[in-house]
Amino acid sequence: MKKVDPSTNLRLNKFISDSGVCSRRKADELIADGRVTVNGKKVFELGIKVDPRTDKVSVDAKPIRIETEKVYFKFHKPKGVLTSMADPLERPTIQDYVKDFPIRVFPIGRLDWDSEGLILLTNDGDLSQQVSHPKHDVTKTYLVKVNGQPEKVQLEKLLKGVSIVGGRVKAKHIEKVRRPDGSDQYDWLKIVITEGKNHQVRQMFAKIGFDVLKLQRVAIGRLKLGHLERGEIEPLNYEQIKKIFEQDLPELKKDKKSHLGKKRSEKPLRPSKKVRPKAFTQPE
Repeated sequence: MKKVDPSTNLRLNKFISDSGVCSRRKADELIADGRVTVNGKKVFELGIKVDPRTDKVSVDAKPIRIETEKVYFKFHKPKGVLTSMADPLERPTIQDYVKDFPIRVFPIGRLDWDSEGLILLTNDGDLSQQVSHPKHDVTKTYLVKVNGQPEKVQLEKLLKGVSIVGGRVKAKHIEKVRRPDGSDQYDWLKIVITEGKNHQVRQMFAKIGFDVLKLQRVAIGRLKLGHLERGEIEPLNYEQIKKIFEQDLPELKKDKKSHLGKKRSEKPLRPSKKVRPKAFTQPE
């Protein structure tokens, strides 16, 4: 099992992410906002390096340290829960589900307040960077219920690409699906994307004239949500983590050799054996 080497100077944002506080991107925001101190002094320089052995780093006046054991979980985020670890308005957040964990974790990516489904939780900043970076083309698969019945020509527009707030995006795959709660009036569709822009799927369907009534993320790569109930958390093993980087595309599923997308600098770390809860249910 690979562990973080505490003998090497690290960029401050990596130190913060390796401590399990948040992702590197969020750590940059904390630094820029003046919420991080090193040896008692506020720092605003994003590229500063610290020595994990001697420097004392605090976030919001709370000392932090690197978690050498890396852990990985999948979480079924319910609708009406923020994909964050705190909220000034005291709305429900992911923190409510992991507050009793013996080790700090943070979410990779996000899901809207009105959406539900698969979220990854970890204290591994490197894995978070790999999953989030566009160059790795990690697929995200959603089931979407829309207020109507899109025609084939409309869905083809999503495959060719549309412009939304944040840039131009396109679906890697889209198809209509049958569900027990379907109807003759409203269609359910499965859509696969690789980008991760704010409200992307909702904006994409709005571009072809439809509102999204329900949205559930059912896979990241080929790691499936499965039968995980809303509010439940399960640990991931090494083989499951590898599935994150296998693209969830129909034309690739018949290939016995897994398609791993673009080459990564290193493999994800194995999950810790120390933190392996069976499941955590939604808080009362």
